[in-house]
Amino acid sequence: MSRETEISGPSHEEDIIHPRVLPFIMVHLACFAIFWVDVQPIDWIICGALYVIRMFGITAGYHRYFSHRSYKTSRGFQFFLAFLGQTSAQRGALWWAAKHREHHKHSDTEQDIHSPVKHGFWFSHVLWIFSKRGQTADYGIIKDFQKYPELVWLNKWDRLPPFLLGVLVWAIAGWSGLIVGFFVSTVILFHGTFTINSLSHVFGKQQYATGDNSRNNLFLAIITLGEGWHNNHHHFPSATPQGFHWWQIDVTYYILKILSFFRIVWDLRLPPAHVVEGKRKLSLSTIENAAQQLAASFSIEHIGKTVLKTWAHTPKLEELRNRARISQSEVEEFLKEMKILESPAIANLKHRAQKMFAHIPSLNPIVERANQILVQAVSVWLVQNDVHEIGAAV
Repeated sequence: MSRETEISGPSHEEDIIHPRVLPFIMVHLACFAIFWVDVQPIDWIICGALYVIRMFGITAGYHRYFSHRSYKTSRGFQFFLAFLGQTSAQRGALWWAAKHREHHKHSDTEQDIHSPVKHGFWFSHVLWIFSKRGQTADYGIIKDFQKYPELVWLNKWDRLPPFLLGVLVWAIAGWSGLIVGFFVSTVILFHGTFTINSLSHVFGKQQYATGDNSRNNLFLAIITLGEGWHNNHHHFPSATPQGFHWWQIDVTYYILKILSFFRIVWDLRLPPAHVVEGKRKLSLSTIENAAQQLAASFSIEHIGKTVLKTWAHTPKLEELRNRARISQSEVEEFLKEMKILESPAIANLKHRAQKMFAHIPSLNPIVERANQILVQAVSVWLVQNDVHEIGAAV
């Protein structure tokens, strides 16, 4: 079976807290009232405006400010960003930022609660929020903002901002405005935001080796005002812009740049040139994770069968059998000596690494470690599948 990365089901049981799911479901069901109200063009204008404004609250506030502190602002505008973000009905600013910091700490591992690679599409997209792990947050990792009592208060009353916004929309545009302008835009906003968890670790290009499956995706960047340049972001999380090049559309950064002209925000942090060029030295953990990712893109069974077929009726196969009688480690050592990764069937190891990681200083550490991982995995496969019987049948 191919070892290529795929969206798989949850790797462990997660209990969904059903009462918490009900308000989320009710917001979706409220959208069907569109068939019973007299929808006006202004309602769709409100819908689009609230989507963009509140998405900015998520991207500029929840994400780039509270989660990563990529720029500075005043205490008053800080509260405004938190309030604006919370009108999206995506929980409190402190909870959101704490969960996101956990994500970066454990990206695409079992500890990453919304990794699509580890837990499947639907769980990473939305269900994780209603799980027991999703309900709680480690506020100890966000002490820098928890020291502000107004933020703590707002985080506690996370449903107040969306309620007030809903009442305001109803007062201005009536029931049709409430349904289309508020509920429809809220649902679209939900799923637009959630795509960064569920899709940007699956679809797109990896310009940098980050040790996880984060990817750059133009479509997601457009619908999330710049968040789709997710591989860039994981490469250098503390940068204010996530589009590192002029052609990478990043509306959130454009707005923040305009606000900086009026000193509403300041000290916007840009990625250094050597970071953009991919010349930053990779950490050992990044090399290991990237090598695991590269190795997983190959089929171990295919490599094992290729080795057996190539060595059929040669002294190499007989030597492999002799080593297998001793131990798996002997098989592994023999495969290293024979340099199996230089065989034509898998000679594209480095080429594939170049396609997966476009901007890194050197592929050699990743390729060498991936080589080791593959050799070990192939040796295990040969022993587990009885190299004597398989070799005789080739």
